Parts: sequence; structure tokens; C-alpha cells
Amino acid sequence: MALKSGIEWTEATWNPSTGCTKVSAACKNCYAERLAQRLQRMGQKKYANGFKLTIHKDELDKPLRWKTPSIIFVNSMSDLFHEDLPLEFILQVFDVMNRANWHIFQVLTKRSKRLKDVASQLPWTDNIWIGVTVESPKYFYRISDLITVRQASVRFLSLEPLLGPMKGLDSYLKTGLIDWIIVGGESGPGARPMKKEWVLEIRDMCANYNVPFFFKQWGGPNKKKNGRLLDGKTYDAMPLKKNEQIALAFI
Repeated sequence: MALKSGIEWTEATWNPSTGCTKVSAACKNCYAERLAQRLQRMGQKKYANGFKLTIHKDELDKPLRWKTPSIIFVNSMSDLFHEDLPLEFILQVFDVMNRANWHIFQVLTKRSKRLKDVASQLPWTDNIWIGVTVESPKYFYRISDLITVRQASVRFLSLEPLLGPMKGLDSYLKTGLIDWIIVGGESGPGARPMKKEWVLEIRDMCANYNVPFFFKQWGGPNKKKNGRLLDGKTYDAMPLKKNEQIALAFI
């Protein structure tokens, strides 16, 4: 487990598979691809294939050994619903998440169509959150696919890298089927800019529909320099379990 993950909205990462392929505009400057290639150059055994999709069966049971309850981002270096990952493997990952019920697992995908197709075959437990990346309105179909997954206790959106205004997002929020929104700008070499008005519009939509809003970062070539304050405030709202009251934290 990657302890104390640098990803602001999680606590740890677990990568039973690594590697991916580009499917949309968000993938242009993929941080995971850069990191995988760097780890390959460093001689890291797990990244001997670089960013080529690779299954690591020896990683599967690791969360069962981690006894301290944690929020765990699944496949930060891959996509669990990649078209080349067998359903049998996805079922093995879900089985571990089911059994490690003291953890919360956050699964994020850009392959929403496959998620929709296989969701009914998967064993969902309340500790499994499912989200989709939506970088612009062109990919709103991912939200439509996500909200069909009623088996999940938490459905969330990662609007990162945010590449434009999100006009029409409120039509999804008013359904009450989106439980959390993360917003962030792109970081690293070649980072594309994010405008403040895009972020404020999303924040206000979330406030209007009581959806927890998490502002991750402004991004840019030096994301630490740009920080994550929005109008002088930090927005760290997260969803709680369905049987608890959602913390809004719009303060």
C-alpha cells in the first residue's frame, strides 16, 4: 500500500493492475504514464512493462493484511474497467473489497460503458464507491452510465483535469444520484489551464443540490505553488456512509 498518498481525496492506493491506454482528452498528459515510465527507468520490478497494461496477482490480497481502516483508491495507476482486463480479474478485486470491509475502496474509471455493462454481475458492498472521470461536457455520457449503477453506496465524479465549463451538470445533480464531486486542474508538464469561473460554477451547483464538493488543486506545472485554496478556503467535503448524514462543509 502507498501510505499517506499524495492524492488529496484518499489515504492510500492499491494497484492490482498497472498500465492503461488513452481514451479521451483527459488522458493527454497522464500523470500515471509519466510515473510508470520513471519507475521503469529506476528498475522497479512492478513497472518492468512501463505503462503497458499488467495484472499483478500478488497484489490482490494486500488490503486483507492492512488492519487499520483506510480510504483506498483502487488502481491509481490503471483502470479497473479497462476493456482488456478480464471480468474474472475484476471479480477477484471485488471479492477482496467485499472481504476487507473495514476499508473504504474508491474505484474511478473512464470506461463507463463497460462499468454499466458488468455492474449487475459484480458483488457490491457498502464500502465500495464508484466514480467516473468527466473532463468536459463531451463526456457527460459517463455520468449517465454511472447513475445506472444503483448497487453502489456512493457514486462520484472526478472533474479532473477540468478542461472547460460544465454547463448542464446540474441536470445530473438534481437527480440525487451523485454523492460527491471532486474538481481539480491538470498538473505537470504541458498542463492545460483551468479557469476560476468554471470551478465556482461547479461549487455553487453542488451547494444548490447538497452534493459534497472537494477542490483538489489548481494544478499547473508547479501544483504545490498554486495550491488548492478557492477564494481563500479549502473545500474538503466527502460523502459518508449512506446510513449517516452527508457532511456538506460548504464553509
